[in-house]
Amino acid sequence: MSEKKRNNREKKVWRHRILSLLFTFHLSLVVSLAQYNTDRLIISGRIALSNHDYVVAIQHFNNALSAKPYLYEPWYYRGLCKLMLDDYTGAESDFNKAVELNPYVHEIFAARAECRIRQKKYAEAIDDYENALKFSPDERGYWFNRTYCRYFLKENEQAHADLEYIVRRWPDMNMAYALQTEIYLNENDTTTASQWLDRTLERNPYDGNSWSILARLNMQRKNWAVADSAFTKAIHYQPRVVNNYMYRAMVRVNRNRLRQAMEDYDKAIDMDPNNFLSHYNRGLLRQQVGDDNRAIEDFNFVLRHEPNNLQALYNRALLLDRTGNYRAAIADYSRVIETFPNFWAGLLARAQCYRNLGMTAKAEQDEFRVTKAQLDKHLGIQQRWSKNKLREMRKLSDVDVEKYDQWVVIDDEVTTPEYKNDYRGSVQNREVKTDLLPMYSLSLMPNRSGLNSFQIIDHALEQFNREHKPMRPIFVVCKPQTLDETESGAIFAVIDSLSRAISASRDVSTALGLLLQRAVAHATTHNFSEAINDLNDYLSIDSTSVLAHWQRAFCLHELADYGSLQNVEMQMSVKRVEDDLSAAIRRDESNAILLYNLATFRALQKDYHAAIDGFRRALQLNPNLAEAYFNLGLTYIFSGNKADGLKNLSKAGELGLYDAYSLIKRYGEK
Repeated sequence: MSEKKRNNREKKVWRHRILSLLFTFHLSLVVSLAQYNTDRLIISGRIALSNHDYVVAIQHFNNALSAKPYLYEPWYYRGLCKLMLDDYTGAESDFNKAVELNPYVHEIFAARAECRIRQKKYAEAIDDYENALKFSPDERGYWFNRTYCRYFLKENEQAHADLEYIVRRWPDMNMAYALQTEIYLNENDTTTASQWLDRTLERNPYDGNSWSILARLNMQRKNWAVADSAFTKAIHYQPRVVNNYMYRAMVRVNRNRLRQAMEDYDKAIDMDPNNFLSHYNRGLLRQQVGDDNRAIEDFNFVLRHEPNNLQALYNRALLLDRTGNYRAAIADYSRVIETFPNFWAGLLARAQCYRNLGMTAKAEQDEFRVTKAQLDKHLGIQQRWSKNKLREMRKLSDVDVEKYDQWVVIDDEVTTPEYKNDYRGSVQNREVKTDLLPMYSLSLMPNRSGLNSFQIIDHALEQFNREHKPMRPIFVVCKPQTLDETESGAIFAVIDSLSRAISASRDVSTALGLLLQRAVAHATTHNFSEAINDLNDYLSIDSTSVLAHWQRAFCLHELADYGSLQNVEMQMSVKRVEDDLSAAIRRDESNAILLYNLATFRALQKDYHAAIDGFRRALQLNPNLAEAYFNLGLTYIFSGNKADGLKNLSKAGELGLYDAYSLIKRYGEK
């Protein structure tokens, strides 16, 4: 036998042995697919949760619960996902089960309390905070939120006492000062409210809630100029609060700035098209300026949502009367008079409509009722609509029809939000938080970055997609896209299909392609442990793959970044990340994406000098890599060079990463 034939035969035998070992391993894996590794599933779900990928996280926790329904953690985490998705009923049910299984974890009680606050179950929320404080008496968020609930239950005396305690124990908790101010304000104790407000703004002059409180305080006192200025500052610091625009519009009417007031109402309704009060009050303003037809549209909206709102009915009747639609006006007047038969202004208005239609007898009946009432001196005809009366305000719960032409404000409004707690310990989110953009990775979902949705090109990946024709194309992404229910179901289906294909394959090249696809699919669902297992198998056969080294580095970093590893494992993982990235770069030295990844990793390790050098090299190869400018800018700032940092952030903004502008503002003001 020739030497060449013998070598070929040995290669075939060796390849067959490797393939047999590979398929034996994966066959056992496929057989045990139903036997989920619960710990890994929970970790994957927690990573998805911390990345706001709630639908994917729920699927991981569902799988964990199908295997071990007696564990409290998947019930709790699934409840958190549902809470974030505004499924308060489902979340509360999951938290109930978690408490039943483990009634000693204070975070579960706190999460259920937040869920109950969203459902306005304030008494039950207080009970949960009481339980949470038994296990964590020093958690100031629990103290504050319990007080927040007491305010809504009108337990003002106890709320005042709790807030006094909170500011003594935690004098830097600005929200406590703000809530104390709001409670006094809603009790009409404006003097004490002013004192607390001064303390609030002294501690934090950049708090939009406090400026809103100051504005409403001055609105009550009819200090219109001061209220206007304060609402403007509140909007500057919190531009997404709808009620601030609505109230500033009221203030500007009283300053005779009607155009600006109308703009504020339009803005409020653009932000919240279903905002009842903004439509009602804009209708009043349009009525004042003579824009009758569009005022009718606003009151139509109000009455679609509240068909029995008598003030809106009467205002619409006046407008229909004024625009000549007398029959429709009579219908609205009649509905108001049915409820308030002694509403003389309404009777006179309806009588005039009857006369305009030639229905003299009905007109005289209404006029006679009013004339008879005038004979009784303790009654009399109510005041008709006037512009002066428009400057007054009524509360939403005030149903006095005589106040039909007054602005509507919210009863006992509170703008101070409940305290947001970080979940720690056994229920933590990511331990490492940073403004740096993450590494590039491979994903089954396309890139979504900034203003652009262009796809990033990598030649090795293009070649893989062309040669292996994967079940789903693989993309390069920086910020992984969150998945909806349909997308996540499709990815999990791909994982199952790939597992079956791996088991059935008898060709090394095909098997490797399937392994890489499944690793990417696992990573797309944040199951980095399983992705690393597949990549380890891949690299044990082909250690030269740039894509496999690149993706394994990303997955190892995600696990380490999440904090799921012990200290020794963490150090080893950090070393493996750098080794994998370095191995990939040695085989593809002109790859700007890999250089960006290594530079980002070094910036996260606070090796700023090496990181800056890496970002510069990446930008030499690809001067349009916006993410590199973004991270280079932040790395400069972290290293103390703010001027170069802001310059690079500006370039990132030019290239479509609009988040850079908020960072420019933040670091530029420091």
